[in-house]
Formats: sequence, structure tokens, C-alpha cells
Amino acid sequence: MYDAIRMRRDVRAEFTGERIGEEQLTRILQAGHNAPSVGNTQPWDFVVVQDATTLGTFADHVADCRRNFADSLPPERRATFDPIKIEGIRESGTGIVVTYDASRGGTNILGRHTIDDTGVFSAVLAIENIWLASVAEGVGVGWVSFYDEQFLTELVRVPAPVRPIAWLCVGPVSQFQETPDLVRFGWREGRPLSAAVHRESF
Repeated sequence: MYDAIRMRRDVRAEFTGERIGEEQLTRILQAGHNAPSVGNTQPWDFVVVQDATTLGTFADHVADCRRNFADSLPPERRATFDPIKIEGIRESGTGIVVTYDASRGGTNILGRHTIDDTGVFSAVLAIENIWLASVAEGVGVGWVSFYDEQFLTELVRVPAPVRPIAWLCVGPVSQFQETPDLVRFGWREGRPLSAAVHRESF
């Protein structure tokens, strides 16, 4: 488990182009489905996308969003950002759209009475389980966050009130990078644990 946590990377450029096998995919989805959830509501669903046309449509949309972000940057940040690959939608051959259903479990959800966000937190825990199980399987995952939510909702026909909260590119990889891409390309360094730990109060 500690090895998987240490090795986990947001994979973009290292997908081999092979498609993940069904048995492996099922094990990874089962790990996601085994995540803890508030009130045992399991408020997630997983939409597996492997159709080349759908993958291409989404990749083109993401490329447009990437350009819009790049155009918003000051010149020095634009120069840092330009070489960074932000997705592997086509190359991975498989997308997993993780959705969140706030209505799952009804109106009286144990544990969500005072902190409503515990519902979406639960779905994010499923994403983390998928990610760590994938690393254990030698499979890469890239979390795509350059998209318009309504576009993705319509693309994979997510019914209201369910909403998509992640597109994960999933597939075999040639390697896991030792250093995260955003560090390697100079976008942002991580901070040490000592900077994040507080005792008794913030």
C-alpha cells in the first residue's frame, strides 16, 4: 500500500496505447466500489468509455479548454505551461467517468446531516481507491480536469441530478515517472509534510 501511494502519478504521456483487459478493469472498479461512503450510500457510478469516437470528441473538447487556459496565462507562466501534456484520453483507450448522486440514500442520510459535502467526499474516496488499485496493477491513471461539466454530462448522458466529477484515463503504461510532471516541468513544487502538520490548532 505504501509503495502504491509513493508511486502514484497523474499519468499523461506514458500510456502504451494498449487497452486495459476486462478482468483487470473489473478489479480496479471493484476497488473503487469498496470505498467508504457516508451513510453507506455509495453515491458513485462509473461510466466506462472506450468508443473511439467518444474518446476523440472529449479529447477535442479538452484541447479547446486547455487552449483557453493557456491564453489566460501571463507570458512567463504560459511558457512553463505550454510543454505540459494534460491528458491521455485517446492514448489510454479507456475513460472512467466517476459520477456523484446527491440523492442516493434519500433525504435522511446518516453522517450528511450537518456536512453535506461528505457525499461528494465519498465519491472522491472511490477515485482514490481506483487510483491506488491501478498502481498496484501496473496501470496508469490520469485525472482530466480541463472540461466543461455540462459538456461531459451530455456526452455520456448523465441523468439529473447526478453529476460527473471526474474523467479518469486508465490504461497500461510504459513507466511511472519518478517525479510528478508539474514538478518536472517547473509548474509547482510540492511542500514537505512538516509544512502541513499543525498541533492543537491551525
